This record gives sequence, structure tokens and C-alpha cells, in this order.
Amino acid sequence: MLVSTEIHAGVGSDKKSIYKAWQKAFNADKTSIFGGIVVVNREVTEEMANEMKEIFLEVVVAPSYSEKALEILKVKPNLRILLLPSITVKQPKGSYDIKKINGGIILQTIDSELLDEYEVVTNRKPTDKELEDLMFTWKIVKYVKSNGIAIGKDKQSLGIGPGQVNRIWATKQSIEHANELIGEGVTKGAVLASDAFFPFSDCVEAAHEAGITAIIQPGGAKQDQASIDKCNEYGIAMIFTHMRHFRH
Repeated sequence: MLVSTEIHAGVGSDKKSIYKAWQKAFNADKTSIFGGIVVVNREVTEEMANEMKEIFLEVVVAPSYSEKALEILKVKPNLRILLLPSITVKQPKGSYDIKKINGGIILQTIDSELLDEYEVVTNRKPTDKELEDLMFTWKIVKYVKSNGIAIGKDKQSLGIGPGQVNRIWATKQSIEHANELIGEGVTKGAVLASDAFFPFSDCVEAAHEAGITAIIQPGGAKQDQASIDKCNEYGIAMIFTHMRHFRH
């Protein structure tokens, strides 16, 4: 069960309760949700609607709403309430993304895949708990503007660093956002996902200082071994996906 309050604000997931997923997403960034969009992949409940009505939202998207939830949300002025039977949309292979540029267009294949396989490249393997959070943050970072970093723990996004001109800035920004928006030291025991490779080991250094214990990234940099060595030095588990999500 997943709730997203715009991908750069907060994402939460819970196996049993959509309300708990909503709370995780909301608590991940109570500031940026103002004027935001909430996307839910389960029915919006009365409990959730009562909390949503207290926030300025532009759009709520869900596959269904309870009768009470719909009554509550309909009272909010200018709120667009959208019904989308399934939010799972997989682009067929061979689809293209088109962007306009001055004097022409850029045509590129759509990043439609998530993850085929991965390789553990460090001495320490991620625990089952870390691996679950790594897969969760990898889904998030797929939709973060490059250079993109996502930090998560317990199926909750903690900090997201989107659209920076270099990867270390995105890493530091995601850590700073987590400490500022949720609480100092919240990244201890968290995991980190990067949409593309680490060109240097400085991102691993920053992750270690923040208490991050596992990293997922594509790999493929000339300095991969330097990052691997740093992870081994600090006891950080790292896995390579051998595929990148570079979103512009």
C-alpha cells in the first residue's frame, strides 16, 4: 500500500494499512505538501480524509473513496478529486519520450523498467530489512530529477535531493532535508538510492557521516572501486543495479 505526496515531497508504504502509509508520506515532508498532490493506490478512508481536509491540497488521486471520505473531501473548495481505477501504468517497450528544444525535438526511449537484477559488491550483504528499504528507495529515485538521491527507512522517504548539478550536492541535500523536516539524526540506519553512479567516493563519506548503512546505485564509474573500498571500510552494504534512471 503506497501513498505519495508528490514524489519530491514524501512517499510512504505499509503492508497492512493505507492510513499508516499516508501518515508516513505526510510526516516525510509536512512543508512541501502545502498545495500538493496526493496519490494513493488503495481506497481513501474517512480517517485519511479527515486529516487531508486540514491541509491545502490541489489534487487527490485514488482508485476509490469511501462514501464518508468523499463527503469530507467534496467540501474542500478547489480540490480536484480524481478517480483512477489503477495507478499501475507500464509503458510498453519501445515507447518514446519527446521533449521540445529550440529548433527541434529530442526523442528518447522511455525509462520503463525498474530493476532486473542486482549485484552485491561489498563484503557485507544488506540485511533483509535493508534490502526491502533499498528496493523502496530505488522505486522513488527512478522518478527524481537527476542528479537524484533518495533516502528511506521503514518504507518511508526521509530526504530527497532532486535536480542538482552534481551528485554530492544531491546527497548532502537529501541528508539535510531529512534532518530538517523530520528530525536530527533520523538518517541513522537508513538506506540511500542514487539514480546514477557515484563518480567519486565522497557520496559514501557523506552517507557514512549520516549513519546510512546500505546503498543502491547503478555502478559503472571509473572510480567504482574507491566507493566500494570506502563502503567496506565503514561496513556499509552496497549493491549495483547495472542500470540507471537518469531523469531530465
